[in-house]
Amino acid sequence: MTTIALAIHGGCGVLPLDSMSAEEWAEARQDLVRALTAGWSVLKGGGSAVDAVQAAVVVMEDSPHFNAGHGAALNEDGIHELDASIMDGATLEAGAISAARGIRNPVRAAHALMNDGRAVFLTGAAADDFAAGAGLAVVGQDYFTTQKRIEALTAMKAHAAAGTEASENEKHGTVGAVALDAAGHLAAATSTGGYTNKPAGRVGDSPVIGAGTYARDGVCAVSGTGKGEFFIRHVVGHEIAARISYLGETVQQAAEHVVHVDLAGSSQTTGIIGAGVVALDSAGQLSAPFNTAGMFRGWVTPDGRAFVATHQDVHEVQP
Repeated sequence: MTTIALAIHGGCGVLPLDSMSAEEWAEARQDLVRALTAGWSVLKGGGSAVDAVQAAVVVMEDSPHFNAGHGAALNEDGIHELDASIMDGATLEAGAISAARGIRNPVRAAHALMNDGRAVFLTGAAADDFAAGAGLAVVGQDYFTTQKRIEALTAMKAHAAAGTEASENEKHGTVGAVALDAAGHLAAATSTGGYTNKPAGRVGDSPVIGAGTYARDGVCAVSGTGKGEFFIRHVVGHEIAARISYLGETVQQAAEHVVHVDLAGSSQTTGIIGAGVVALDSAGQLSAPFNTAGMFRGWVTPDGRAFVATHQDVHEVQP
């Protein structure tokens, strides 16, 4: 079999270990395993990298443990506005939606838009209408809401009123996947609810092709998580690909430089920009750097070994 590989993330800036029970951490890790299993099953069956990243992201969108789909963050008005994108490294075709309010699985809408071919990016009500017209599941806002997100919004508003700093986990989170299929093609997908208490209508990096999501055959596929405004400014996904293409860096060197150097901040007011990525090259080599307390992540190596992690400890699992 030609080399295949898969990596996923469920957001960086995860909670301190003592903030949840061992059972709750186990549940979150199990959903990472389920996402890996879904994507890996596509690849092992000879499916495309695009279908594999969608399959993995859908599982995480359906999980309440991650900030995408069910369990997405609430904006300042207490509304869920959802962003997602997907990119095919073989053709550079892409689809993206932002500020959607009713699409059950935003990554499916991004994929459908890519296949539709008339546009790369739809936003707001137009994205919801497109999804409905494409026969995708459209649901009420209450489907996305969890008690955890209600509490996070209350906490963020309290931080804003007091002028105090919230934790990375209270602020934002994202899910994403990158894959290499048996035909040698790469793909990436990313989905998010944005950050808690965000301005209504705010769009982050997750649906911005070249920032939060990027894939190009022969180079790499990237999905990011962190402070989206800075991912857009640094065009993070494309920057990693450019360092590989033009500087001859490995995927590990390029991803680590962007996360630990470019996003480290250059002034006292900026500080370290909380960030993480999963990046995969055309040989199946993986990099998953992050500069926060942790990052929900998982990967399957070309030899079929699978791993998941939240903080520093890495757990081998069966995909």
